[in-house]
Amino acid sequence: MTSARHFETLFHRHEKNPILTAADWPYPAHTVFNPGATLLPDGTTLLLCRVEDRRGHSHLCAARSRNGVDGWIIDPEPTLRPDPEHYPEELWGIEDPRITFVEELGKYVVAYTAFSRGGPGVALALTSDFRHFERYGLIMQPDDKDAALLPRRIDGSFALLHRPMADSGAHIWISLSPDLRNWGAHKLMLQARKGGWWDANKVGLSPPLIETPRGWLMIYHGVRQTASGGLYRLGLALFALDEPDRCLLRGDSWVFGPETSYEREGDVGNVAFPCGYTLGADGDSLNLYYGAADTTIALATGSVKALLRWLDANGST
Repeated sequence: MTSARHFETLFHRHEKNPILTAADWPYPAHTVFNPGATLLPDGTTLLLCRVEDRRGHSHLCAARSRNGVDGWIIDPEPTLRPDPEHYPEELWGIEDPRITFVEELGKYVVAYTAFSRGGPGVALALTSDFRHFERYGLIMQPDDKDAALLPRRIDGSFALLHRPMADSGAHIWISLSPDLRNWGAHKLMLQARKGGWWDANKVGLSPPLIETPRGWLMIYHGVRQTASGGLYRLGLALFALDEPDRCLLRGDSWVFGPETSYEREGDVGNVAFPCGYTLGADGDSLNLYYGAADTTIALATGSVKALLRWLDANGST
């Protein structure tokens, strides 16, 4: 319970934050942030971290932990490197992975941002072990990013959430495909608000959607432009299971934002940006992994049931 003078805390920062920094890396790295996350079959937490070098280019590197908090075993060299010779869209690096295990394929699908002269676009890579990857290349042309796949087909089609840029602003869209290569049936899913809202003009998917009995739970980020730059905070929305483009509830206020020194100070201050989560065996306990100030990796814990209760009390249709 919260008093009238206090907001409900839905995400609790871990006492060991930040849980991973560039100083932990086995090879030279400038910053590590924005990790995708998944649980491996043996219960190990795997983070696929964005690692930026001193050129400003990023690659992806896996870190594994038995408890998802500490004792990380980091790959001794980059796990997935840019390959601009074969995929020119990766010329200036690959960024911000989001991981979805697709049971039908028996593989993890990694949606990531490929950064080239044309701007950021959405690319896919499939893997079963996070050591060998099958690249599908660019599937959404620039400017487009913040993408993640749903874990199962919708009416026979794979479904991808992504965030193209348009003259009207940056909104979350959903697109369908029979084969992960050819995409169409594009629909607007969540529109950025206008005016003075915390999520006016620019929103984007944060981690992949969370499937619940009540619908697809979305944690998304909204960007408020201030005199000192963008302020990245998180909000919640719920979508119909059989029609994921149909919004059931959307919270009016943000629920998590940069407050600590490691979130406010860094290469890009005032940023809390999650790309991955894991769920406990109870299907409720949530570990949310996020980039802090584009510099380090932090962890916040929460409850799916609590997020849904908050939406019931604070959401509108």
